Amino acid sequence: MIDSVDREILQLLSRRNAIVSEIASYKREHRVPIRDRARENEIITDRCARAAPLGLSPAVIESIFRLVLWASRDRQAALKAEVPLDVEPRSVAIIGGRGGMGRCLAQMFGDLGHAVLIADLDTPLSPREAAEVADVVIISVPIDATVDVIRDLGPRVRPDALLMDVTSIKSAPMRAMLEHSRCSVIGTHPLFGPSVHTVQGQRIVLTPGRDAKAEWGGWLRTMLCARGLNVLETTPEAHDQAMSIVQVLTHFSTEVMGRALTTLEASARGTLEFTSPVYLMELLMTARHFAQSPDLYASIQMSNPATPKVTQAFVDAASQWRDIVAAGDHEQFRRMFEEVRTHFGDFTAEALEQSSYLIDRLVERA
Repeated sequence: MIDSVDREILQLLSRRNAIVSEIASYKREHRVPIRDRARENEIITDRCARAAPLGLSPAVIESIFRLVLWASRDRQAALKAEVPLDVEPRSVAIIGGRGGMGRCLAQMFGDLGHAVLIADLDTPLSPREAAEVADVVIISVPIDATVDVIRDLGPRVRPDALLMDVTSIKSAPMRAMLEHSRCSVIGTHPLFGPSVHTVQGQRIVLTPGRDAKAEWGGWLRTMLCARGLNVLETTPEAHDQAMSIVQVLTHFSTEVMGRALTTLEASARGTLEFTSPVYLMELLMTARHFAQSPDLYASIQMSNPATPKVTQAFVDAASQWRDIVAAGDHEQFRRMFEEVRTHFGDFTAEALEQSSYLIDRLVERA
């Protein structure tokens, strides 16, 4: 009986998906944005209101329909709902196209109808050849090699073309692209890794440098939004300062956590027998970090000019907490705790609600 009902649910989701495809066609023809937050809120409110009389939990129904709406947006993006019908296909060269982010970008621009040229160390098409012929040249190589690659390829990029990079540091690559090319220049930083299931709803930073044709900025923003990305525009300096917290502080604290667990010879699987939801989240993020490339994380932290200041602040803060705990000073502990709480302000209440939602979802999969 349950299996039969579940199959009916799948059939209904399939019917809904077919209607979404029709909606995508309409939106593309009439240039209507994929996301309509007011309509989404209306749907969530209505479905939750209908849940209780049916004996269903409104909270559970909200979770289900948020996933349904997310899948709907992703489907519309895949169908190019926000790509103008008259958009001109471009040739897009991915320098470093065999890497993780390179493959991700190649798929994204390919899905948008552009001709993607893959150029890497072991491809028939060389990076220099690709740079000379492409309308758009994207540098997607390791951080430590980015500036050298720009110096080599920048002069070869056509003056009417667009040159981009995707590194997590923007100041040095932007200076190099502006100095060693005559074309349009826009720095980018995808705030996600290549392992994401979809780019729908992910963030990407743009740091415009030079728009020689006065059209590339609009074209790029249109393409990114069409695939469901949230675009943020800023300066290279502001970006790098923000990344010293978002990336450097986060990665450094994760690495310290991993090292402490190693030093204490604490078995990850052994501690899971006693895990709390919060510890499970921390452990998963720590283990995830160390499942990836050490060279990537080393480059991110060692190339940011604010790293010494940020890491020292972390060490100092850890020392302060250690000394207070070691002294058994409850009064000082409360004082420090309140200082941090005051710094976060109203965000603490929002964080409590959002993290509780994440914990519920995580426990479901545990």
